[in-house]
Amino acid sequence: MTADVIVIGSGINGLVAAAELAGSGRSVCLVEKADRLGGFLASDELTLPGFLHDTYSSWHPLFVTGGAYATLGEDLHRHGLEYANADDAVTGSVSGDGRAVVAHRDPARTVEQFSEPDRAAYLAMLDRIGGDLDVIGGLLGNETRAPGVLGHAATMLRRGLARTEGWVRDAATSGRRWGRRTFKGTEVDQLWAPWLLHAGLSPDSASGGLMIPVFAATMHGAGLPVAVGGQRAFLDAFASLLAERGVEVLTGAPVDRILVEGGRAAGVMVAGRRVDARQAVLASVTPTALYCDLLPESAVPEAVRAEARGYQYGRAAMQVHVALDAPLQWSDAALDGAPLVHLTTGSDSVGIACAQAEAGLLPARPTVVVGQQALIDPSRVPAGRGMLWLQLQEVPFAPVGDAAGELDTSEGWTDDLVAGYVDRVLGLVEEAAPGTRDTVLAVSAISPVDLAAANPNAMQGDPYCGAAELDQNIFWRPGPLTARHRTAVDGLWHIGAATHPGPGLGGGSGHLVAQELLKCDDGALTRVRRLLGR
Repeated sequence: MTADVIVIGSGINGLVAAAELAGSGRSVCLVEKADRLGGFLASDELTLPGFLHDTYSSWHPLFVTGGAYATLGEDLHRHGLEYANADDAVTGSVSGDGRAVVAHRDPARTVEQFSEPDRAAYLAMLDRIGGDLDVIGGLLGNETRAPGVLGHAATMLRRGLARTEGWVRDAATSGRRWGRRTFKGTEVDQLWAPWLLHAGLSPDSASGGLMIPVFAATMHGAGLPVAVGGQRAFLDAFASLLAERGVEVLTGAPVDRILVEGGRAAGVMVAGRRVDARQAVLASVTPTALYCDLLPESAVPEAVRAEARGYQYGRAAMQVHVALDAPLQWSDAALDGAPLVHLTTGSDSVGIACAQAEAGLLPARPTVVVGQQALIDPSRVPAGRGMLWLQLQEVPFAPVGDAAGELDTSEGWTDDLVAGYVDRVLGLVEEAAPGTRDTVLAVSAISPVDLAAANPNAMQGDPYCGAAELDQNIFWRPGPLTARHRTAVDGLWHIGAATHPGPGLGGGSGHLVAQELLKCDDGALTRVRRLLGR
């Protein structure tokens, strides 16, 4: 079997790359180890019939604001993709003592909750990032070590050295320090600091000072869209588009090795079967898998292999799905209608929970991400019922203790430990929404060990495929020697969450590499292929 391009891995980046390249007339073979497409894109009736839960990832603001959607969106909608979105309240945070703060699509309404000085400061923050979002987006959404990045840097410098230096300073600042420097009150910190967890960061990680304005601007502008019918519907649209474009899809097909002949990637071996690549192989895998397992030792410099062996993974995560007999009722009605709410005080409680998890402890009061997709997509639950998508991003993969001194961690993530920790989490939900426990019909939990088993890129239960600290992000993701998607092996490209622009449901690296390959396309050959219907 032979294809122009082989794509290894069918997460969001593999799907995007395969669809874009096939749309240009390339013949594409998409190879997936699991027996289904999608990676962490999945939905199922995990608790009871009629309750459709997004098993892992769910929210699409990064996708709908990115280049992949600009390229593929129209065709995906033609194949059935439909979005639902929040019209007013987007996200909120509530502390254990009941203090709540909510972000609305309208920034002016959002700042009504803030202290007087912070109202103007918050709107100024949004104006500031709005004025430079073209450059920031260009830097974060393009190959960071390609010549084109110099154009974005030059544009920023023309706007002023102090302005440029301000963004560099923010990128080197933690979210906690940035918030204290920018605002007098605690409302902005409580609202946006927990969102740093969704970038694989903690409140004390460098780059938080840049990411908080990015998150705020994105959600005020794009909201929190979800695919109507769950991630299953999103995948169905992609599968239909891939079939239309002639992509050969192999599932249940683990790649044994990448073939290197004459210094270039010539294809892959899949369960003893050879698949040849005329032009390129794209691998959505971890750096360790790519450079230490899939490639022959002779094709990889030892310094690169050492860097890949030293690649660091972040905190593990856990998903809890709950079917409710009735919709969730918050104590504070201001949270009603917000599809995603964090249970937290902000940097203080998130920072403590992160520190405990990184020390191997189960946090005593974890940050609980309470997702209610059914608020904007009622098709996911039976009429009159409710459901919760609970995400915990501060858990250790191999716990050595419990910060609360209540749970036995001596045997790791046993069923009893999972049940005990789920009970703690539901207790925190109960504080903010009394009566929730009485409405619980069924619970399904996915432990860090389950995450790692479900996806080979989720090493150590890290759903983001690698820590996103500044030394392993942006210009250095996955490392200084491997920070470009184009590898030292001719025709071999590295994509996925371990590469720039990092984790998240955006498809950024798949899009970047597909577009880079298309720049080198033989225009005449492509036109012929299109005429032939390839």
